[in-house]
Amino acid sequence: MLRKITTSVLVGALALASLSTPLHADDYGLPSLGSGGSSVSSDEEHRLGRAWLRQFRAQTQAWQDPITQRYVESVLSRLLPYSDIGNTQVIVTLVDSRLLNAFAVPGGIVGVNAGLFSFAPSEDAFASVLAHELGHLSQRHFARRMERIEETQLPTMAAMLAGMVIAAGGGGNAGLAAMAGSQAAFIQDQLAYSRRFEQEADRVGLDAMADAGFDPQAMPAMFRAMQRLTSLQGGNPPEFLLTHPVTESRISDTQSRADQLHAAASGQDPTYAMIRARALLKLNQDAPTQAMSQLRQDNPPQSAILYLEALIAAEQNRTDDALDSLDRLAHELPDLSLIPASAAEIALEAGRRGAALERAQRILRLSPGYFPAALLQADILLQTDPDRAFDALRELSQQASEDPQIFALLAEAAGRSGREIWGHLARAEQLQLSGSIDRAIRQLEVAEDVAKRDNNFGMASRIQQRRREYLEYRTAAQQL
Repeated sequence: MLRKITTSVLVGALALASLSTPLHADDYGLPSLGSGGSSVSSDEEHRLGRAWLRQFRAQTQAWQDPITQRYVESVLSRLLPYSDIGNTQVIVTLVDSRLLNAFAVPGGIVGVNAGLFSFAPSEDAFASVLAHELGHLSQRHFARRMERIEETQLPTMAAMLAGMVIAAGGGGNAGLAAMAGSQAAFIQDQLAYSRRFEQEADRVGLDAMADAGFDPQAMPAMFRAMQRLTSLQGGNPPEFLLTHPVTESRISDTQSRADQLHAAASGQDPTYAMIRARALLKLNQDAPTQAMSQLRQDNPPQSAILYLEALIAAEQNRTDDALDSLDRLAHELPDLSLIPASAAEIALEAGRRGAALERAQRILRLSPGYFPAALLQADILLQTDPDRAFDALRELSQQASEDPQIFALLAEAAGRSGREIWGHLARAEQLQLSGSIDRAIRQLEVAEDVAKRDNNFGMASRIQQRRREYLEYRTAAQQL
């Protein structure tokens, strides 16, 4: 949703362009505020996306679920080769909101609300939304919108950014009120201009879906479902439709296009239904029976029902029942790492660290690259072997340099293993990734003092450079 209004942070993007000195592996492995890039997105768009993501994290509630995040990344990895966005590094952010919404931001930022899983009954339906968002990125709609905005009015975009961030984070009416404060004529002009973008994103998304093995018929079906939801809500559209308006003409166009494409055969993979079960339970924590009722409405595989039953058992402190059920499921579906990973999570939450570590390590022997298990292992090692935890988290931080959670754990591991400077550095990274730049700068100042105290002047010099980058970023942010 926020794709349409990210222009208001252009000033920040321009200032971030000065953060052009990357920190390489021999520079202590610290992430760069503007690192990366692609053959499709310009450096300016890339930095804009990273700057926007930090602001977004500061104002919304993240949904920390590595298993779900890994699943969303896997769906995107299927779509990306056919979405024509080059080698852009895509970053997924999950939002703890029941609102039906997803969005894409220049530079490869893709956001998904928990509420999208609730609404999308199948993997094809879920993929249709992601494919549409990737279509916006591939057609560089932000850059093209910038050209149009320069012809109209740039200042009103700041007000729209504030409103859209509030709305995306669940602020609802407050966000809509903020948007209403912008100039009506300007907004109407932008909406009219964006309809062409929506048609392009539909076309690119449908082609990508078909090529990636998803059923393109799911896209017009989702649009019809959204239209029905709007009618049931008395004309109040879900958040997604506020900036993705669905008309009869658009539905007709997507249906006609989908009819010309090959429809993939429906598979029996229960993965999406299990991930959806996680989201439904997250959204109905106080009433898990509602999660089960909603899941059953769309005739999911029996394995997904058993999976949700196990998750509910764990919520009710019936740990043994939950683990036994998941172990049986894992035996029946040995290729789904999410099942034993869920069991490991449950064991850890129940205080069974040894059993959780054994389960996580077993997963990694079979699937060495499964990130949720690697993160779980590192989290457990924090309590028993901080040195190993530090090494594991350093490696994970290089794989996921935009993940604040990794740096929060790395800071803890550094502290527990006696690496005082690294503790402050990692905490600073976690804070700047979360949008708390002032606190991040203070952490770096402490880190520099410690480095000088220890006569580690090489590290002190690197920290000074990092602090200059943070200060430039703060200056940019203050102009938004």
